[in-house]
Order: sequence, then structure tokens, then C-alpha cells
Amino acid sequence: MSEAKPGYRVAFVERTGMQRLEERRGYARLLMPLAGNENHVDVMYMGAFTVLAEAVAAIPGISILDTARFFPIIKDIYVDFHKPAASDVTGEFGLDDDAMAGLLADLERKGSAGYLAEFPMHDAGGAHVATGRVTVKLLSHNWGG
Repeated sequence: MSEAKPGYRVAFVERTGMQRLEERRGYARLLMPLAGNENHVDVMYMGAFTVLAEAVAAIPGISILDTARFFPIIKDIYVDFHKPAASDVTGEFGLDDDAMAGLLADLERKGSAGYLAEFPMHDAGGAHVATGRVTVKLLSHNWGG
């Protein structure tokens, strides 16, 4: 998996084999392969869903940042499982133009901003197998908290 931005390379995530299917400013569509991410009963391991949810949620925010000034963190993450996935799983999330403008304005004004990413995750057959809910915080390197 290639880097979203310089300095945002996570070897753990790369080891999952996660693939970027589509990315643009404020949007990400990613695939978590089943191969290498199976649990003891040959379905997607819970941790793989969590890694997918984190990346799908964070990449849209990272894509709008001047990373020399700002960085992302995950405040919380929740994955609601609906059914086992015995195939690759995809997730996608996007920020609209108004949301991106608001985040950037908050970053300039107060040094922090945040958003809730809520999105379905689907197996290769299109079944809704899980829902991700991730709170992403964007912070200034000078943020005092």
C-alpha cells in the first residue's frame, strides 16, 4: 500500500495487504483482502475490519491537510459486525466540499477540527457485513489541547 502523504506510512497496515481502490481529495475507497487476514474459522479477522475502518475514515481528512502544519489522530473507533465475511471487504467514505471547508477553517482558527466517519463495509458479493464509526481529529503541530 502506498503512502497517503509523506510521513504517514504505517508498516502494520501495510502488512495487511490493504489496497487503495480509489482516492481523491476528501475521499477513499479501500479493500482489505481476506488472504492473510483470516481468523481461525476462515472469515475476516476482527482486527482487519478495524484497520480498514481506521484507514477509510482517516485518509479523506489526511488528503486535505498541509502535513507540515497538521496531523490526524483517531479519537475513537467502533466496528459493528452484521455477518461474517468469507471474502475481501471494501469500505468507502468521503467528505463533501462544505465539510472540508469547515474542517480547514476550524484548523486555522483553533488548531483542531474533527469529524465522524460512518460507513458500511461490504464483502465481495456486495453484502453489508459491518459498519464503521470512527471519530477523526485533525490537529495543528502547535496545538496546545
